Amino acid sequence: MHHRTTVAGFAGALALSALTIPAAAQADVFSGDIRITKVVVNGGKDIVLGTTDVKTFTIAVTATDDSGIETGNTFPVMWHTPLPNGDYYGLVGPEDVAGKCVRQSFTTTTCTHTLKINPRIHPQDNTTAGTWTVSAHVLANDGDYLTKDSAAKAKVLRNSRLTVNASPEPVKKNKTITVTGKLTRANWETYRYAGYTNQAVKLQFRKKNSSTYTTLKTLKTNSTGNLKTTVKASVDGYYRFNFEGTSTTPAVKAAGDFVDVQ
Repeated sequence: MHHRTTVAGFAGALALSALTIPAAAQADVFSGDIRITKVVVNGGKDIVLGTTDVKTFTIAVTATDDSGIETGNTFPVMWHTPLPNGDYYGLVGPEDVAGKCVRQSFTTTTCTHTLKINPRIHPQDNTTAGTWTVSAHVLANDGDYLTKDSAAKAKVLRNSRLTVNASPEPVKKNKTITVTGKLTRANWETYRYAGYTNQAVKLQFRKKNSSTYTTLKTLKTNSTGNLKTTVKASVDGYYRFNFEGTSTTPAVKAAGDFVDVQ
């Protein structure tokens, strides 16, 4: 059984005296007119985790103050669930506290931090798939500071895989072919891929000399994630399955399987 664990106290866990992370449900902590104007996680893309590979990504924090931003004191942390005792369930912090800072103007600076998320450590279990929150701390040259509890949102998703096989190959014109496949996704508790059940998946086709797929029908995965259907083949072309994703699992398309019609 894979058990939940918590990461106690941001500041203590990360040994950062400059960053005071508010307890769960506490308001932002600030002094002066310093502002965080933009936070970009992973270049604006979802963070997709499998079962083994560590994912490296960035969080870029842009802040502004009339005295300018003190570099080396911006610091983002990404977390999933606040707990009543002030701890957090799921927590990722940057490897380099200082980050790489670029001054946009005298008042505005963007600091980019590199983080790593390990599917065998940080998600802790499958319930943390979905939306994570970024907290960020910034400090100005005149001593103004801001710790923003919810500076941005980011999605951490369970990687998906999708296969397809159309047979027989070749096939006589207007004869029936069977198209099978399987939709699986990463399990962060067993560290294996397992069938994603009861999910809508589109069967699509494109002619041999075309670049455009059209949807033939929509079917659902069974209790083990398998797909099976039949269609009539009239011309040469490629068959694929297309899964459009959910709030916890990214979209995925199978590579087209070519059928020669004779």
